[in-house]
Amino acid sequence: MAHSSTVSPAVAVQSSAAQAKTAGGNWRMVAAMLLSGTIGLVVIESGLQVELVVLLRCLLGALGLGAWLWWRKAWTAPSSMGLWMMAAGGAALVGNWVALFHAYAYVGIAVATVVYHVQPFLLVLAAALGGEALRWRQWPWMLLALAGVVLTSGLGTDAALAGEHAAAGLPVWGVLLALLAAALYTVTVITTRRVQNTAPAQIAMVQMLAGGVLLALWQAPVLAAMALQGWQQPAGIPIRQTVACVLVVGLVHTSLMYGLMYGAFQRLGAAAIAMLSFVYPAVALLVDLWWFGAHPAPAQWLGMGLIVVAVVGYRWQELRAVQR
Repeated sequence: MAHSSTVSPAVAVQSSAAQAKTAGGNWRMVAAMLLSGTIGLVVIESGLQVELVVLLRCLLGALGLGAWLWWRKAWTAPSSMGLWMMAAGGAALVGNWVALFHAYAYVGIAVATVVYHVQPFLLVLAAALGGEALRWRQWPWMLLALAGVVLTSGLGTDAALAGEHAAAGLPVWGVLLALLAAALYTVTVITTRRVQNTAPAQIAMVQMLAGGVLLALWQAPVLAAMALQGWQQPAGIPIRQTVACVLVVGLVHTSLMYGLMYGAFQRLGAAAIAMLSFVYPAVALLVDLWWFGAHPAPAQWLGMGLIVVAVVGYRWQELRAVQR
C-alpha cells in the first residue's frame, strides 16, 4: 500500500503565508541597504556642511516618521527612563552621522563604510566592559578585523583613496572618524535595547528630535551667522540640486529607509538580516568607484577584504551557536 505524501490545506496555507512573509522581508531589506549605500553620494552632492545636512536630516526624518506614527496611531507615552534612553541614543546617533559623513572627505565612501562595519566587534567590547566574558572564538575574528582596519588606513604607505571629493590629509583620520561613528552607533544600539514597549519608528523619531536639538545648540553660532548674512549657495552647485539632495536624505534615506528596515526586521530571521546587510558596503564601494573615481591602493583592497571576511565569519559563527 502506497504511503500518502499529500499535505493538508491548512499546512499548505501556512507554508505559503510564511514564504510570502519572508519574500516581503527580503525585498524590504535589500531596498533599505541599497538606499544606505547611496547616502554618501547624496550628502556629498548636496554641497552643504556636514552638520547642516545632519540637522536637516533630523528635521525631515522626524517629520516623516511622525506622520507615519500619526497615520498608524502607533504613538505610546514613554516612561521617564525610556525617554532618557532615547535622548542618549539620539545624541549618539546624530554624532555617528556627523563622524561618518566627515570620514567620507578623507577616505571616500567605500573605505569609511567598510570600516564602519566593524561595529559588531565594538558591541562585543562594550559587553566585555560591562562584565561579560569574551569567548576565545571571538578573538581571531576581532584580530582579523583589526588587521584590516590598519591596512585600510594606509598607515606606512602613501596610499589614499584619491577620489575627486577626497580632502587633503592622511587617510588614517577618515578611518578614525569611521571608527568613532561605529562606536557612537554602538551606544545607540545599547540605549535603544533598553527602551521597552515602544514602536521602533517612535524611538527613531524621538532620537532624531533629541539629537537634532543638541546639534542645533552646538551649531547655534553658525546658524546665527547664516540668519544674519543670508543663505549662501555653495559655489558650482545649483540650488535645485542642494534642495533635492536634502529632501532625498531626509525623506528617502531616513523616513522611508527606516520603514523598510523595520518592516524587514519583523519578517526575517537574524541570519537573513546579517547577510543582506552586506548589500550596503557593496553598493557604497560601487558608488565610490563609479561616481567619484576612487582608486584604493592594493593594501587598502586587502584591508577592506579582511574586514568583510572578519564580520561575515563572526556573524556566521554567532548564528551557528544560536541554532545549536
